[in-house]
Amino acid sequence: MKFTASQIAGILEGEVHGNPEISVHKLAKIEEGVEGSLTFLANPKYTHYIYSTEASITIVNKDFQPEQELNTTLIKVDDAYKSFSKLLEFYNNVKHNKVGIEEPVFLSESASYGEDFYLGAFSYLGNNVKIGMNVKIFPNVYVGDNVTIGDNVMIYSGAKIYSESVVGNGCVIHSAVILGADGFGFTPNNNGEYSKVPQTGNVILEDNVEIGAGTTIDRATLGSTILRKGVKLDNQIQIAHNVEIGEHTVIAAQTGVAGSTKIGKNCLIGGQVGIVGHITIGDRVKIQAQSGIIRNVKDDEVLQGSPALNYGDFNKSYVHFKNLTKLVGRIVELEKNNGD
Repeated sequence: MKFTASQIAGILEGEVHGNPEISVHKLAKIEEGVEGSLTFLANPKYTHYIYSTEASITIVNKDFQPEQELNTTLIKVDDAYKSFSKLLEFYNNVKHNKVGIEEPVFLSESASYGEDFYLGAFSYLGNNVKIGMNVKIFPNVYVGDNVTIGDNVMIYSGAKIYSESVVGNGCVIHSAVILGADGFGFTPNNNGEYSKVPQTGNVILEDNVEIGAGTTIDRATLGSTILRKGVKLDNQIQIAHNVEIGEHTVIAAQTGVAGSTKIGKNCLIGGQVGIVGHITIGDRVKIQAQSGIIRNVKDDEVLQGSPALNYGDFNKSYVHFKNLTKLVGRIVELEKNNGD
């Protein structure tokens, strides 16, 4: 896709200073700009790059005044950073604006879909699948029986959505995500072996949920595993059966949440956090990376460590922990002196 400076200025409501017909077909950082690329300048510490960049077009703030000759066409806007972000969103929408059904695919006769639907090659849509409008399903995606998918959903290559799952409007599901695999439910028998407990529930994603690549969300044993609206999950996260995550909570990579735990809304959970099952975490909780949560957590707590402590208590304790060897030495010395 190619865009001229005048077209981009029209999208951003900016002013062209230079060649309005020069075109670009890719994006670049200002220090890595080459012919045919579009870049931007927002941070003053990068200003010197604008005089050496080979980018064809550069977005700048309206108050920018060059002090040397430029080889790039300028588009002046009120806020270069916001304008570039707007352009990225526009570019992304155009890039993903595919429609139609590629071949080969398997599309059940009982499946239904709305307008502006795209289904990539080698994908599978099972019986009674219901898909809304403007849904984009990229190649090699599996959608099981009785799945419901809302409007404006993006499902990237290689994702697997098991039967009975529900995906709300505006959701984004990245590659290798698995929704609805069996929860980890087994019971020991008299022979010391384990028998599987049937997992008969489903997974529900409410509106505007985004799931990062390689993340797995298990179906409930009974009922539903639920991610409320606006939840954002990073890559490679494990959400176990019957977990519920509240609105607008965000969780970083490699975190694991065990079964039947309830997490509140607007929580911030760092990477590699381990959360045990059957506990409740309140609203607006902040959990630092690599923490281990083994108890119920009240609203607005900030935790760190494993087992996790209040963030302030953890930092105070850590000071003493670093000095533990010295403190032990002092105690030994005192005992010697008292012995004398």
